[in-house]
Parts: sequence; structure tokens; C-alpha cells
Amino acid sequence: MSKVSLYNQQGEITGEISLPKEIFDLKMSADLVHQVAISQMGNRRQVIASTKGRGDVSGGGKKPWRQKGTGRARAGSSRSPLWRHGGVTFGPRSEVVFKKNIPSKMKRAALFMALSDKVKNNFLVVLDDIKLEKPKTKLMVGVLGKLPSKGETALMALPSMQKDLIASGRNINNLAVLQAKDLNCLDVLTFKYLIMPEASIKVIKETFAK
Repeated sequence: MSKVSLYNQQGEITGEISLPKEIFDLKMSADLVHQVAISQMGNRRQVIASTKGRGDVSGGGKKPWRQKGTGRARAGSSRSPLWRHGGVTFGPRSEVVFKKNIPSKMKRAALFMALSDKVKNNFLVVLDDIKLEKPKTKLMVGVLGKLPSKGETALMALPSMQKDLIASGRNINNLAVLQAKDLNCLDVLTFKYLIMPEASIKVIKETFAK
């Protein structure tokens, strides 16, 4: 098992904790992690931009002028992309699908590799516990300012739905808070540090290492 320092809310090292080797001590496969991260980005992508082609714009049912004899270029519709108010050529369409299906085993392996990379680079901060007197952003900022992740982007993984902590971290720009059971490869890679209470390790093991 890998061992990392155990911190309290004051940023003091209170001891060491052993991490499950099958989760936090895997060799990195850049190709696998990249493939899973790209798929998760695609699954989150919202297709907003959508242009109209020549078949979508109104009008253009009648041929503008006869084929020959006018001296002008041939034209079949006034809604050609060459015309004003015509359709758009090769524009973005809402029918595009970016979603990709990735097997659960691959997603799980990529997550474990991302977690292992955090341990290897000393970007994992494990707390004995984290509690706030009340849901307040200022209190959460005070806790973060005492940890090794001070000033850096961080992802906090909680063992359960602790609404006071989630509300306290909601307005902090470089922090995201979620439950440990919802961890995924993309979120772990997006943030430099991963912060979690000791209890979250058990949740990760029970959720993903079945």
C-alpha cells in the first residue's frame, strides 16, 4: 500500500495513512486516460450552434428566371448559399453527436490511474476530517489557505452529501466540490490537487473497486 501524509484542517500533519494499492498505485497508460477523458468531454458537450441549410430557409420555391436567354448565370433557387438570405454551406448543425460509449472497466481503470498520478506527484491531500461552523465561503477559504493546495486549483471529494461544505465551496473559483462516489477521470485531471477526508477513501473503494 502507498502511504501519504494525513492533515488536519489547520494544515498540520497528524500522521500517515495507507492507500489501497489497487486504486492509488497503478501505472499510467496515457492512451487509455486520454481516450476516456475525450469521451467524457464529448458526453458533456452541449450542441448549441445550428445553422440553416438551403433546405431549411424559407422561400426559394420558384426558379428565379428561365434557364437560358437572359444573359445571367443559371439559378435554380433564390435560397442558394450564394444568394443573400440563402442557406449556409457546411455550417454547424445540431444533429451532430459527440457522445461516445466507453466500457465501465476502461472508465474505472482511467480513474484509478488519474488518482495514482495524484499520489505520485504529491497532489493528493488527505484530511482526517473537515467541518465548518456554518456554511460560509470565508470559512472554506480559510481552510484551503492552510493546506498544501493553497492558491492552486483543487477538487474536493466528500464521503457523503454534506450540503454545508458544498455550499461553502460553490463560489470559490479554483475549487469544485463533489461526492467521492461521483469521481471521474476528467474531473480529477482538470484540477491540480485532489482534497478528500479520510472517509472518502472507503467510499471510493466500495463504489469503484468492486
